[in-house]
Amino acid sequence: TLLWLREEEELKKHRESIVPMAVSTAITVAYGASSLLPLPSAFAIASRRFSSFSSKKILDLSYLRRRVNAPSPSPRRVVVRAARTESREVKLRDRAPNFELTEPLTGNLWKLDDFELYPCLLVMFICNHCPFVIHLKKDIVKLSNFYMKKGLAVVAISSNSVVTHPQDGPEFMAEDAKKFKYPFPYLYDESQEVAREFGAVCTPEFFLYKKDGRRPYELVYHGQFDDSRPSNNIPVNGRDLSLAIDLALSCQPIPSNQKPSVGCSIKWHPGTKS
Repeated sequence: TLLWLREEEELKKHRESIVPMAVSTAITVAYGASSLLPLPSAFAIASRRFSSFSSKKILDLSYLRRRVNAPSPSPRRVVVRAARTESREVKLRDRAPNFELTEPLTGNLWKLDDFELYPCLLVMFICNHCPFVIHLKKDIVKLSNFYMKKGLAVVAISSNSVVTHPQDGPEFMAEDAKKFKYPFPYLYDESQEVAREFGAVCTPEFFLYKKDGRRPYELVYHGQFDDSRPSNNIPVNGRDLSLAIDLALSCQPIPSNQKPSVGCSIKWHPGTKS
């Protein structure tokens, strides 16, 4: 009996020496988990745990470990879409505005008169960064290469402000023209006056002009490239613009019901309006 009492007394002392240490450990883990458990809660949890402690059990802190090591919630996914701007209605049969602009790639100066000998002229307002233009760049090059062999003159113009969009500046225009092997001159409209004269408001925007003999160029098509957009999964085929060019080169009338071009707005200089 004395031996049994002595063993019980030693076991009691052993319990009393372990409980404070274990409670301290529980509090430390809870505190290390920052806001996971308030300090009073850690005391309460530790006390409840050790009320059932026996010589055959050890402290179980797995419930705290699971909370400390719990994966943080995944970051919220944000989808950014480009703003859409439609080309404005422009009066068909209007004459092509005169222009005199520099080609950054070569340094050459181009004027409307330089295309005088061609029966049709396609003027495109594009830029480097616009997702709508990027979506069509390769196909614009293909279409231009195909129809330039048939007598179409093509010129591209960038009118974006380099104040707000330096990536559309002349040096980057030259790089873009070289990278995509533009078969047409890519001109820089620094003052943005040419864009205003044409009535251009977005990129890409297409103006197809036709002339008879010595008569000035007249606008016959001001519409979209095709129905494809960066996010609608419709394949690029250039159907609308190709049909208009075919009709113009064959001297056939072009329907006046033309879908507007859709793209990014031209980036006007700060403090100015289109």
